[in-house]
Parts: sequence; structure tokens; C-alpha cells
Amino acid sequence: MQQHQRQSVTRDDARRRLRWNGCSQNIPARRKPPPSREIKSGEEPKSMQQNTTDGANVGLHARWSWRLLGLVAILALVNFVVDSAIGAPLIVLPEMLDHFGTDQAAWLNATAMLAGVMWAPLLGKSADIYGKRRVLVLTLLISCVGALICAVAPTMWIFVIGRMLQGAALAALFLSVAIVRTVCTPRLAMIIVGIVTTGTAILNVASRFLIEKLAMEFGFQVLFLISAAVAVAMAACVRFLVPESLVKTPGRLDISGALLLGGGLLGVLGYISMGPELGWSAPGPLGLLLGGVVALVRWFTVSSRKADPLIDVGNLGKPLLLTLLVVFLGAGSYQSMLQLIPLISDVSADQNLGYGLGGHGSVALLLAAPAVGVMLGGPVAGWLGTRIGPARTLAGAVMLGTVATIGMFLGAFQLVAALCFAFLLGVTVAALGASGFNMAGNSASAQRQGIVSSLVMVMVSTGAVVFNFVGAAVLASTTVVANGETVNSATGVFSYIAIATAAFAIAAVVVVLLVRTTHPQRPMPAPELEPQAVETRA
Repeated sequence: MQQHQRQSVTRDDARRRLRWNGCSQNIPARRKPPPSREIKSGEEPKSMQQNTTDGANVGLHARWSWRLLGLVAILALVNFVVDSAIGAPLIVLPEMLDHFGTDQAAWLNATAMLAGVMWAPLLGKSADIYGKRRVLVLTLLISCVGALICAVAPTMWIFVIGRMLQGAALAALFLSVAIVRTVCTPRLAMIIVGIVTTGTAILNVASRFLIEKLAMEFGFQVLFLISAAVAVAMAACVRFLVPESLVKTPGRLDISGALLLGGGLLGVLGYISMGPELGWSAPGPLGLLLGGVVALVRWFTVSSRKADPLIDVGNLGKPLLLTLLVVFLGAGSYQSMLQLIPLISDVSADQNLGYGLGGHGSVALLLAAPAVGVMLGGPVAGWLGTRIGPARTLAGAVMLGTVATIGMFLGAFQLVAALCFAFLLGVTVAALGASGFNMAGNSASAQRQGIVSSLVMVMVSTGAVVFNFVGAAVLASTTVVANGETVNSATGVFSYIAIATAAFAIAAVVVVLLVRTTHPQRPMPAPELEPQAVETRA
């Protein structure tokens, strides 16, 4: 009897301590935790391993709270660093080319994206082993150092080294997703992933106008100084305001595997990206291709024999492989259409080429329309994921993308149609990203969230490089001469749109197979905002 009373007092004291820390937890009397296992796609895990953070037990957020809202705001702003490192330098690309006296735009622009692909698997696996907050802080600091090197680089090749370091910022996106999925219950995480991945879209557009003005006044270097300042500020916020991972994977980092995989991807994508500009048979691009292929083959053969490889390819599972293929096709098609929009905006309908939106002040509008769609698409996709499941939400995004790309046949010469379908493309890519991350997260155990999320980012980046090249090659091979000037032809523009449409159509077939391989998911009630910060399930 006395022993039972002592146990009750101990459990009551534990509950009081957790409530003092802003947590509410059900503590079972004597129940061993179930063995860890892989989580099937669409299935909510019954329990997640917990550990201590700064000496306090921390549970999973099961409903909205002010503390969680602050965490979401921080992680959304972290992803602003990604845009400042990857997308924003396009604004000052002509100034950079003039400064370094070169016409090799690929080396100045694409290097960061390609290096981000190389960084992704290494940082993703490191996050699973050493902690996602710790690796996210390291990622932001690496990006800061790279931005500072770019700001003071005296030569182009030192600038390229800086861009390669700055490309590590790409990992901030999937690390933010991994953090969300390890501090929140799955149903709440689906919604937050959509917010975190798309929450700064409007801020990204607005910042471009400010950066353009500042660059004209102080030089393009100001962009990289701003990027460095934002990166170090967000690193401090993450370090002191974001909790460390609840789940870590015991083991050692496969450094050799990470270098082989990252280097292989960098070599192959570098050849695809830089081949058109430097020449397909030039020694540089051919060396990248050969080195990349050799590295990838070596990685696959060596990893298959390791007990704890960087990526266990044999255990990825059909749902995850299908999800990655859909993301590759859908995100790549969207990026190619985003590349096309400024090209058709620069051509006037008065030139009688069969397309063109110039002369209507449409460039800024067409670039802003997808950003508005992105802001809407991410949260809506997360909300739908809790109702019908991420697989069906992903299928809906693919169908919407197919309709939007078909609509761009009309949007190529009608401004209103272009605005509407550009907006829908923004909704599509946000929903693809949020649903892709949610599907990947549901397909993996809690111990593998970092590496699995990194694979989604690799597919997004790979799709962007491949489809941008394909579209550019089509346009380059179908040019015509109008008024003594070489311009893109209507044949090239509409063929470009047809390729993007075909890719979405293939993705639609793949996503149907994906839906059939997943189990139906019951609707989940939407989380409510309550004062309690965290609710943990045993």
C-alpha cells in the first residue's frame, strides 16, 4: 500500500513539473515503450522516441499555442535565407558579369543550387545523428561565410567558392521541415509544413524590389552583405528559440558516402547546367560528367555493402520512390514555366510572333502572381492533408498543375489568362512541396526525417536544373529572325509549354499509382489554439 502511494506521488510530481514547463503528458504506470518500426505512408505513428532538451522533458505539440506560433514564424523566416542565397542573386546577375568581366553566367548563378544538391544528403544525415537544430545553425553559418566571401571576392573563382558555401542554405528548407515533424504530431505537422515552406513568398517578392534599388546605389555586393546578416541573425534565433530534436539516430556519419553522392550529383547536374554555355564537348563539362557518373556508380556499389549507409536505397519503399518521382516531374515543370514567363513578357504582341505580353506592364504582375499562389497553396495543402491524406492532396496538386500548364497555351498571348494560370502554378508548386515533404515524412520513421526530407529537396533541385535546360534547348533550336533580331519563335514557346504539360501528365499517372499504394486516411480534426504549449501522447 505504501509503495503504491509512493508511486502515485512520484507520478503526480512528474505531472506538476511538466505542467510547470508548459507541457501536459500522460505518464503510464509500468509500460515499456513499443519497439521502433517503420511508419507506413498515410499512417500516424503510435509513439515517438523522446529524449531530453536542456535537461527538461519535452513532448510533441498536438495543438496550436503561442509558443508553437513563435516556432513557426522563426522557421518560416529561416527559409527567407534560402531565397537570399539561391534566387535573389539573379536580380544582380548582369552587374556581377560586368564586375568580373565574364560571360559565364552559369558559374555565377547555378553554382549555389548545384552545391546545395551536394550539401543536402550530408546535412540531412548529420541532422538525424547530431540533432536538427544544431545542424540547421551550422548550415546558416556556412551560408553566412559564403555570402561574405562573395561580397569581398576579388576574382570570379573566389566568388564561385563563396557561392558553393552559400549553397548550403538550401538545406535550411528541408531541415525546417524535419524539425517540424519531430516536435509536432503528424496531423499538426502537415499544416505547419505547408506554412513553413511557403510563408515568406510575398516577402521574397517584396525584397527583390528593395535589393534592386540598393544594388543600383551601392553595388551588387550589398545583396550578399544582407544575405550574410540575415543568415547570422536567424542562426541566433534558431539556437536560442528552437528546441533540439526529440529524436536522434545512433550511428556514425558516412562521410565517404556523402561525398560520393553529393559529388556525383554535382558533376552530372553541373554538366547539364553548364554544357549549353561552355560547350557539351568542352573539357570542363565533360570532366564534370565523367567524374559525376563514376562517383555515383562508386557510391551505389559501396553503399550496398555498408551496414549503415548514407541512404539505404533498398529500404526506401515504393511510396517514397513514387513521391520523389512526382516531385521531380512537377517541380521541374513549374520551374521551367517560371523561366518562360519573363521571356514572353519581354515580347510585344505588335511583333506578330504569335505570342507576347510586352507593353502591358505585365512583368512585375506575372512574377508576383505565382508568389501569391505559393502563399495560399502551402497552408491549404497542409490542411487538406489532414482531411484526405497527403497522397490525395499531392494528386490534386498534380492535376491542378496539368490544367495550369495547358492554360499557359492561352496565357502566352493573353495577359488575364497568364495571370490566372501563373497564380495556379504558384498554388501547384506550394502544394507539391508541402505534400511531397508530408508524404516523405510519413513514409519514414522519426529517426530518418532529416535524410528523407533532404531527398525531396534533391528532387526539387534536380528537376529544376533538368527541365530548365530542356526548355532552354528547345527555345534555342527554334529561334527566328524578326526585324533583324533573333528572337524565340511561337513554335519554340508552345513546344516549351507542351513539354511541361507532358511532364505533369506523366506525374499524374505516377501519382495515381502512389494513391493506390497508400492506405485511406480518416479525416483528422483541425488543431485548436489553446494556452497549453505542448501535449504529449504516451
